[in-house]
Amino acid sequence: QVQLVESGGGLVQAGDSLRLSCAASGRTFGRYGMGWFRQAPGKEREFVAAISWTGATTYYADSVKGRFTISRDNAKNTAYLQMNSLKPEDTAVYYCAVRNSVVARPTDEYDYWGQGTQVTVSS
Repeated sequence: QVQLVESGGGLVQAGDSLRLSCAASGRTFGRYGMGWFRQAPGKEREFVAAISWTGATTYYADSVKGRFTISRDNAKNTAYLQMNSLKPEDTAVYYCAVRNSVVARPTDEYDYWGQGTQVTVSS
């Protein structure tokens, strides 16, 4: 079993930045892709960003492109989501997820999910 723990969420003002972390532990399988998703109140969960095992390939939702950056440190089994120029519409619970594959794309199935971290952006 793989455990994922997100951290770094909080309450910020529009225009501020936050950095989310996702630490993987447990029976981590060999090489895995990672992704970030979010769910706002009353809305379905949506894709935010994804990164391959090597970090060479990344994907972003159009709504965050140019503002968010996904990265990872495989030595620490940790992925990050740097969020800049935050907007009120970024308010959501942010989840990280991993899949048993070196690739990670927006529409892929993910095998493990974290519990989420709340990000609230005030105007």
